[in-house]
Amino acid sequence: MEPISLSQNSFSPGGDAVTARGRKLECHLLLLAGIYTLAGTLVLYLGASGTPGRQALIAGIATVAAFFLVHLYWKAGKYKGDCFLLPITAVLSSTGLIFLFRLNPAYGMRQFVWILIGLGALVLISRLLADFRFLGDYKYIYALAGVIALILPIFFGQEQGGAKSWLDFGLFQFQPSEFVKLLVVLFLASFLIENKAALSAGTRSLGWLSLPSPQEWAPLAAMWGISMLLLVFQRDLGTALIYFGTFLAMIYVATSRVFYTLFGMGLFLAGATASYYIFSHVRTRIEIWLNPWQNIDTAGYQIAQSLFAFGSGGMLGAGLGQGFPGFIPAVHTDLIFSAICEEMGLIGGLGVIILFMIFVFRGIKIALNTGDEFAALAAAGFTALLGLQTFIIIAGVTKLLPLTGVTLPYMSYGGSSLVANFILLGLLLNISHEAGGGL
Repeated sequence: MEPISLSQNSFSPGGDAVTARGRKLECHLLLLAGIYTLAGTLVLYLGASGTPGRQALIAGIATVAAFFLVHLYWKAGKYKGDCFLLPITAVLSSTGLIFLFRLNPAYGMRQFVWILIGLGALVLISRLLADFRFLGDYKYIYALAGVIALILPIFFGQEQGGAKSWLDFGLFQFQPSEFVKLLVVLFLASFLIENKAALSAGTRSLGWLSLPSPQEWAPLAAMWGISMLLLVFQRDLGTALIYFGTFLAMIYVATSRVFYTLFGMGLFLAGATASYYIFSHVRTRIEIWLNPWQNIDTAGYQIAQSLFAFGSGGMLGAGLGQGFPGFIPAVHTDLIFSAICEEMGLIGGLGVIILFMIFVFRGIKIALNTGDEFAALAAAGFTALLGLQTFIIIAGVTKLLPLTGVTLPYMSYGGSSLVANFILLGLLLNISHEAGGGL
């Protein structure tokens, strides 16, 4: 695909027309997303008497209005960001909100507040960081900020679900690793572009193999090693897996060298094997993955109930409010996809997966369409980050992979994850805006 530069689109006669068509299509898709959201919250309103039903309906209406306000703001400012990503995010966020109200109205109200905060962050990002390329000048600031953010939970954090990665501020809890993911992508994009030639061609020979010199790979390895060690101390290995997978995806995109990917996968397998013997938490998760039925009343209870939920949902599901997702521990965070499949069936689950696949497709298209190397690699990194996180948690709840305890983007309960993913969306849209948008 021929790269599209910012200058080609900003001054072309058809540029404004393309932007107008994109925002019009976005409006139509948001209208469908709004109907979907209101239908879901109306079902909850009719099925739940009193305050919880009214709260769900009011939150649904306000959420639809908030997404439309973002659209109108972008339309007035002739924003050229991708026209599909906001409606996709609206459907995913609304689905999560509906099911959180169905599971526990208190979680639903908190998630509603975080959605509004996330949309506010999205607007600020699209306004203040519309010129995305200048972010490539601060890679070592990202590295320093990321290391500090990961150190804090080691000394001041609280342990949840076997991972010590939360900071408690009284009114709310904060998970720094969710935001460090974004800093890692920005650091890697900047560093890989600066050292792309050496990493791709290699400056040292080891027999038939060309390798980069230590000057090129040492800072990258040091930053990555520090991040991985800190995550091991926090015992948040699910997030470490996402970091490592995103790193491998970005270095392959930057260099097209399969060696780095294969070598990285070997390092991961070695690290996973070591973690199995060192950390009882990891060992328990692996044993549950291999045979959850052996300890179904204790350690295997969660994944077993998740599998029961998938089975009872069948093709069309039990219907919203008609299932029994409350039997699944932590269903509002790690296993919300199980609740969705129980009540919306295989069709509903596939719909969610398809939406994430479209999101990833649009992210890849944004990376291909931009003419700036830093922006292209950052877009690929953000897309890989979201796609890997989605795959890891869905594979975990379906027993394809060990359950790692990461959240499902835009859907699981959690303010840190939600706001971080809205920031990711804003950065991805800004790259699309610089490239002139497109349909």
